[in-house]
Amino acid sequence: MNALWTSQEIAAACGGAASADFDSQGIAFDSREVGQGDLFVALKGEATDGHRFVSQAFSQGASGVLVSQPVEGPHVRVADTTDALNALGAGSRARTAAKVIGVTGSVGKTSAKEALFEALNRAAPGRAHRSLKSYNNHVGVPLSLARMPRDTEYGVFEMGMNHAGELAALTRLVRPHVAIVTAVALAHGAFFKDESAIADAKGEIFQGLEPGGTAIIPYDSPHRDRLIAAAKPYAAEIVTFGRSAEADVWAREGVKGDKGTLINARLRAAELTFTLSQPGEHWISNALAILAAVEAVGADLPAAGLALAELAGLAGRGRRLPIQTQAGEALLIDEAYNANPASMRATLAVLGAEKADRRIAILGSMKELGPAEAEHHAGLAAPIEAAGVDFALLVGSEMAPLAEALEGRVAFAHVADAAAATAEARALIGAGDAVLVKGSNSVGLARLVDALAGVN
Repeated sequence: MNALWTSQEIAAACGGAASADFDSQGIAFDSREVGQGDLFVALKGEATDGHRFVSQAFSQGASGVLVSQPVEGPHVRVADTTDALNALGAGSRARTAAKVIGVTGSVGKTSAKEALFEALNRAAPGRAHRSLKSYNNHVGVPLSLARMPRDTEYGVFEMGMNHAGELAALTRLVRPHVAIVTAVALAHGAFFKDESAIADAKGEIFQGLEPGGTAIIPYDSPHRDRLIAAAKPYAAEIVTFGRSAEADVWAREGVKGDKGTLINARLRAAELTFTLSQPGEHWISNALAILAAVEAVGADLPAAGLALAELAGLAGRGRRLPIQTQAGEALLIDEAYNANPASMRATLAVLGAEKADRRIAILGSMKELGPAEAEHHAGLAAPIEAAGVDFALLVGSEMAPLAEALEGRVAFAHVADAAAATAEARALIGAGDAVLVKGSNSVGLARLVDALAGVN
């Protein structure tokens, strides 16, 4: 097996000094995730110092460590490990011949990144690479780049932000050939004056495009023209996607069946009919962005269609789980990882389309919405009602305005936290129910999902 990095390559990329020769097959900055042959990067953070866990990393099989102070064992010593990780990411990007795709958006970026990876890996098995989990910030992006194998043909990198200027720095590190904005919606509203400012921040992704690069933009977004203006100085091509026939990549009305939605997609130079396994209008939009990117890098479109037909839901982002109740089986739709007003509306519509004896929505607070927080929570009453929700279980203090808005419209309960919601849900859910669980990650509804699924 070819080494991901040799100690001498690490030292050269980071401007450090190697204490010994060693090869690394992977990289981790969390000592709990270190595997056999990995390089452990000892980062210094506000809460802890990775140098405290060097011994643990070696005990778990690390081949070497990247440090800024003396340690025992094979290592590369540098002045600053955070700067060194960035340099390692930049070194990986410089040495690759891969087509690189960057993905951002207020909603859908992780799901789109995973689906795009599956589409490209179907075309080039074992030669596609992507950022894992939601490693999309100033630490996760260089780590994901540094983990990219030498022989990668396609690299897919998610980039996130909650302040202006963050994406500009990340995209200049990633240097994508193709940059996608999935959607613009109110997220991290506490840090932006309005949604247009969020669109401007998302548009920063185009600043890192390689010469000849392609910008992929949602046609149906109210911020389309703003995004196009942001892309024009940097993109050789601008490709729009959406349901409108005026978009460069668009879809006719989908036909829903037992195995998904049959879609006829019109691209710039091709037409593709495929089945999309994941439900919801937002997934049709994701699929069109993915196909636009596949076409832009010259990859296999039919293979991408097959991958979209076989997509499974991600934990916290649409995974569908059968769960056992005292009376029989119910369906749990796991959207517990994150939430904002747009994603709440989209997933409530998915719940509304589900055939079930009862529809139950377990909804956690939406965080970082800014001054209009109460208004945005109360605004979920109409989509809850439209989805035919039989019972809404509201979790967190921010849900109080929604509880008030639901009075006399939909049956509900309002509880303080995930622990209370778990107890309530166990008593509430019965056979034949369809249950949506969604909220901001910090609310902790993933623990509720695990409890209902029998994980703990």
